[in-house]
Amino acid sequence: MPPRPAKAALFEQFAADGVRYMFGNPGTVEQGFLDLVDSSDTAYVLALHEGVAVAMADGYARASGRPAVVQLHSSAGLGNAVGMLYQALRGGSPLVALAGEAGLRYDAMDAQMAADLVAMAAPVTKYATRVVHPDSVLRVLRRAVKIASTPPRGPVLVVLPADVLEELTGEPAVPTPVPVTRSVPDPATTREAADLLLAGERPLILMGDGVAVSGAQRELTEVAELLGAPVWGVNSSEVNMDAAHPLFAGALGHMSGDDSARAVADADAVLIVGTYVFPEVFPWLDNPFRPGARVVHVDADPYEIAKNFPVDLGVSADPRAALAALAAELRRRGAAPRIRAGAARAAAGPASSAAPSPAPSLMERFCKELAARAPRNLAVFDEALTASGDLTRHLPPRVPGTWFQTRGGSLGVGIPGALGVKLARPDLEVVGFTGDGGSMYTIQALWTAARYGIDATFVICNNGRYRLLDLNLAAYRAQPGRPPHAPPPQAFDLSRPAIRFTALAESLGVPAVRVETPDAIGPAVGTALSGRGPFLIDLVTS
Repeated sequence: MPPRPAKAALFEQFAADGVRYMFGNPGTVEQGFLDLVDSSDTAYVLALHEGVAVAMADGYARASGRPAVVQLHSSAGLGNAVGMLYQALRGGSPLVALAGEAGLRYDAMDAQMAADLVAMAAPVTKYATRVVHPDSVLRVLRRAVKIASTPPRGPVLVVLPADVLEELTGEPAVPTPVPVTRSVPDPATTREAADLLLAGERPLILMGDGVAVSGAQRELTEVAELLGAPVWGVNSSEVNMDAAHPLFAGALGHMSGDDSARAVADADAVLIVGTYVFPEVFPWLDNPFRPGARVVHVDADPYEIAKNFPVDLGVSADPRAALAALAAELRRRGAAPRIRAGAARAAAGPASSAAPSPAPSLMERFCKELAARAPRNLAVFDEALTASGDLTRHLPPRVPGTWFQTRGGSLGVGIPGALGVKLARPDLEVVGFTGDGGSMYTIQALWTAARYGIDATFVICNNGRYRLLDLNLAAYRAQPGRPPHAPPPQAFDLSRPAIRFTALAESLGVPAVRVETPDAIGPAVGTALSGRGPFLIDLVTS
């Protein structure tokens, strides 16, 4: 390979790996390789904040199943991106973040923006490293793609000193080999799993996004039917099972371990697949499973198995392969599908929060109208958590690759996440839901939507408050021994001054409409589904 600058070889490696987009916000120390981006096969998607860039890449990676590349600017840019990198880490998104820095020659100078970027990124990435020689730039990039793509997937950071990229390298660009990790449990382990699960009279399944990553939705459903087991979503932000299936029980909450404990209290045989237990902010410290309950845990990541609570059998294997083997073993023993319609819905837990209100709210009416007019290729990105009950009741997550929910706790993913999904899957009609508070973390993503004409709709569920904090505070105050309190604090109020989202969107190049009454819903939905380019709906839900 003829020598060329490492910065040019960088784009050759992108081409070899089929990288279509680089999401980023430019800085001076990256100017050398960004000077070449317009002549490369990789399109640069400009964001006005690093959080937007990472959230777009996260949505792209989730919808495409492929690694997404993000460019960050030195210590300041990495600092801005930390929250969204944490989101990607908790969600297992395969991202490759490239952080520029001034150069190795300046290491001893303690200069402007100098910092240990690898140490900064370590808590929020799967792997972080720094390139120190031009002949290792492509080797390290391939390593980053491999690590990000191999289960358990996650974001990787590569620090690229500017002077290293300017030097010549003869290193060839070749496609990154990603190892096949679809391991199958041995027959004896599969038989043991079947023994444990069939011994129970009240089986239960806890599923997570490892099911979607493995493409194991059909196999999971078959095992649930053969066991007659209700299925709860845990850390479940994608379509891991058709939500209309009678055995689908709903999604457990992300805040209190009480929800999980209630859901599993009566189960005497539990299958955990594609998730760890339990991911709440305030989890139970005691074992929530009943004494004597038999627990089988299947995950591609052995670290997650029995991480918090003991299990009877831990199986480190690909969920799809493991579930297929388990289903075959259950059938061999004479098990037949026994769908207990209504059994899942009877289980106690947060699914009851999705019950319709006596008088339809504006959000309820909007979701009903959108569902009635939705094309078959509709995809939803849901960050409006306090409005999710209405949304999932009328537009339940059913088809893999068409429903994505926020995960990891970082606010502001709704708009840029929807943009990333649309870029990855231009065949989909994408609608992103966010809250008024959450949207303001990344509202500048609308500018990127307008700049590139990305055809997605954004719905801001505007209740004038951090409503989720109201609900969490109410639960906190309801604990035994706490005296009555006044209304929620003014710190949660977003109405003074009121944010004019339509004016804000239009100033960023995105047409918008405000919906305050039921008769405005139909025209707004019609415009959203028939137009081209980005469109925002300010839906007043208070």
